Amino acid sequence: MTAKKSKPIGSSFFPVFSKYDMNEVKIEDQGLARYVNLESEIIYLGGSNSNKLFAKSKIPIIERLINNIMRTEKYNGKKIKAYKVVRSAFEIIDKKTKTNPMQVFIDALQNAAPKEETTRLRFGGISVPKAVDIAPQRRLDIAIRNISMSSVSSSHKNKKSIEACLADEIIKASKNDVASFSVAKKNDVERVAKSAR
Repeated sequence: MTAKKSKPIGSSFFPVFSKYDMNEVKIEDQGLARYVNLESEIIYLGGSNSNKLFAKSKIPIIERLINNIMRTEKYNGKKIKAYKVVRSAFEIIDKKTKTNPMQVFIDALQNAAPKEETTRLRFGGISVPKAVDIAPQRRLDIAIRNISMSSVSSSHKNKKSIEACLADEIIKASKNDVASFSVAKKNDVERVAKSAR
């Protein structure tokens, strides 16, 4: 009797992301290109990459967005529910922009990822803020986190659904619009870092 292998849930379960052509998606920011996995065929429902160094970069970028939607109490542990939110948001983006939603999402990530931030250095008894460059993987983490946090918080006590809020946030961020929470947050972090140079 052979043991059953756990099979990753593939595009048969997540068919919507397979309809978007990943080959035509262009990543202009070369720093982020290494850490953006455009694979859409396999989305794992387990922590197969947890506690491994740089394993986040092997996880498909769509799954990372879904996992970040699951941060709040409403979607905590509900991956299928979070998946449906992202799927509906991408369909809304497709209707509104008439372009590949994956390209819109990648543009949003590039525009929402801050390039520098501040850290505190201690000299004697005083701490001095100092501007530092951000590692590409952290830049991507911050961008995904800000996009998902803004969509979840803006849908709270609002008539607008979370799908519409997520789609709006991604579209605004892709256009580098300051009305987007993630772009505004990036500008604030970079402004503080510029003054601490």
